[in-house]
Amino acid sequence: MSKTKPEHQAPIDWWSTLSDLGFLTNPYPTLNRLQKRGTLHFDPETNIYFVLGHDSFSRMVKAPQMGRDTRKWKGGWHSSEYRDRDPVGYELYSGSQPQMINCDGDDHARMRAVYAPAFRAQMMSDLAPMIEAESSRLIEQLPIGKTVNFIEAYAAPLPLRVLANLFDIPPSMDTAISKWSSALIRLADIMMSPQQKVEALTAQNEFKAYLSEQIVLRRKKPGDSLMDVAILALDDGTLSEEETLTNLVSMLIAGHETTVTLIGNGMFLLLNNPDQMATLRQDNSHMRNAIDEFLRFEPGGNMILRIALEDYELEGTIIPAGAMVIGLIGAVNRDPNKFENPDHFDMNRSPNPQYTFGGGPHVCIGAPLARMEAHIAFSALLENFSTIKLVGKPEWRLDRLNARGLSNLPVRVEV
Repeated sequence: MSKTKPEHQAPIDWWSTLSDLGFLTNPYPTLNRLQKRGTLHFDPETNIYFVLGHDSFSRMVKAPQMGRDTRKWKGGWHSSEYRDRDPVGYELYSGSQPQMINCDGDDHARMRAVYAPAFRAQMMSDLAPMIEAESSRLIEQLPIGKTVNFIEAYAAPLPLRVLANLFDIPPSMDTAISKWSSALIRLADIMMSPQQKVEALTAQNEFKAYLSEQIVLRRKKPGDSLMDVAILALDDGTLSEEETLTNLVSMLIAGHETTVTLIGNGMFLLLNNPDQMATLRQDNSHMRNAIDEFLRFEPGGNMILRIALEDYELEGTIIPAGAMVIGLIGAVNRDPNKFENPDHFDMNRSPNPQYTFGGGPHVCIGAPLARMEAHIAFSALLENFSTIKLVGKPEWRLDRLNARGLSNLPVRVEV
């Protein structure tokens, strides 16, 4: 709740606000207005707390009293009442539960330890040639002097192919994985329509069936992909079969969507700031800072959630055990108490403590890979094309409440 709440201020209809098409197109004016009313709010309709301040969010995601296990959400999906009322939703959420992002403590550490070595600095360095090759292949296919949707031609297929290579999944599966990913990414929306739940459950079941078949086949012919790492953890008892499948689904989807939005949103920002694109073209040493500013200024997600594992005090308010807390990242990353001129895009901003990849124990495990993909993706584009122009109106995806990215970014490139 806000520290001060003048009587004349009308209550906030949070879910109507977060699903409004104007908000999904450009959330920042609304977030700025809400932030001025307070950096911590309580919604009595859903019993959810919303955090809009950088310092409050930073403390909250690092606090041991806050976790990510939505089974602990009081009044949430993990109850017999919810199961009886919404069996499809219960089956969907149950099927996505056993994975590292949804577990806390020892279970989270056990699952994360399986994959963490693959995302260390040396491993990332070893992946660079593969990412560069995939980037070059896509760049060769970009039509010179003709309008092309940058998202479909480059931002989306690059991370999908990188992940598929890491898990040794053939290109013939790209279309199916993209379809499954589009349906399952809505799990992060928290509020889903009945039809979206049906689509997501179908995608989840189909994806797991495919992965189950792959596990059987790869046991006969083991390799060194991340799929094989998961199978080893399954066979030695570190992971259960359901944990293996659910973590694989999650990593393939989250790893894909996060990087699509980073590359797509980043290009959108460079096209709208041609002076900074020119600077980056002349001096690639600015790339790391530029990527941080892409993440801060246009984060690929609107919300990061936590569940109070026990009573937790934030801004003088006791958040009770079992309550859901949602950080609104667009507000957190543009908090004027933390960032000077927060609504100004500055790729040389430093320091830049943005929270797009989350924080605390659940900070995104694939963040190093996403950063490296973005570095290679933008470096290759600027090296190969003397001109990259916006030639139409960008279109934001309006079918998702959380994942924030473009569906269409019309560009024209010249050598």
